[in-house]
Amino acid sequence: MLNRSAYKHYYLMLLPGLVWLFFFNLLPMYGILMAFKDFNPGLGIFKSEWVGFENFKYMFELDDSKQVFQNTIFIAVLKMIGNLIVPLVFALMLNEVKNRLFTRSVQTIVYLPHFLSWVIVAGIMLDILSYTGPVNQLLAVFGSEPIIFFAHAEIFPWLIVLSDVWKEFGFAAIIFFAALTSINPEMYEAAAIDGASQIKRLTSITLPSILPVAILLGTLSLGNILNAGFDQIFNLYNPSVYSTGDIIDTWVYRAGLLDMQYGLATAVGLLKSVVGLVLISISYTLAYRFANYKIF
Repeated sequence: MLNRSAYKHYYLMLLPGLVWLFFFNLLPMYGILMAFKDFNPGLGIFKSEWVGFENFKYMFELDDSKQVFQNTIFIAVLKMIGNLIVPLVFALMLNEVKNRLFTRSVQTIVYLPHFLSWVIVAGIMLDILSYTGPVNQLLAVFGSEPIIFFAHAEIFPWLIVLSDVWKEFGFAAIIFFAALTSINPEMYEAAAIDGASQIKRLTSITLPSILPVAILLGTLSLGNILNAGFDQIFNLYNPSVYSTGDIIDTWVYRAGLLDMQYGLATAVGLLKSVVGLVLISISYTLAYRFANYKIF
């Protein structure tokens, strides 16, 4: 018979996490009522006028909101693709290097940017790509005019995607390295004895062996399709690139905190959360179907 008193120490260890979850995740949930009210800070949430779905209707009537959703999906999808393909290719290439010291050194170097905050990375990028920065100085050597990279709306989304992939691909590659090390070396030896070329071993052994991991990472990333990276874009964007760089989170920040449209901003945030919940549910279903991955 199960003796529950034997687990009291585990319950005590769990208690701080449950308290934190309650106060910072569950208790603030009543704030979603602002999405259905004409919120007045002087009256508070419960005394403000109830307007139903008016904030949601107004949201879909705004041209800005439509563009923001398009920008968010575009940037997020490109990040998903880049953060899946680049780490995979990098891991496959580095796996072919037989010098273990070199491999570990490269892994450490490309892994380090993951620990840098976007405040630091954004400052570095702004300096490098500034009007008088090293990139424009190099372009001037070839006779090109200086480019204000972060003022071009057409270039900005690609800068966001490329910088995110550069920062995170080393961290994501660790998962693929782990999958590669789990492949039985005897399979490669048998293929070599049979006369299989390096490319043949790659396509017949390596890729099929890590395909479930790639499918798992791809499906789980679906839940983040509406998270294009607030920290990154907030530190890099400016009004001249709002047309292509403004995403849901940055738009909600400006509408809610700067323009004081609390009800509208809450409605947009709530819609994003609901869509994100649906996408996460779908992604876990696909992960279980194609990669046999389950959380519970």
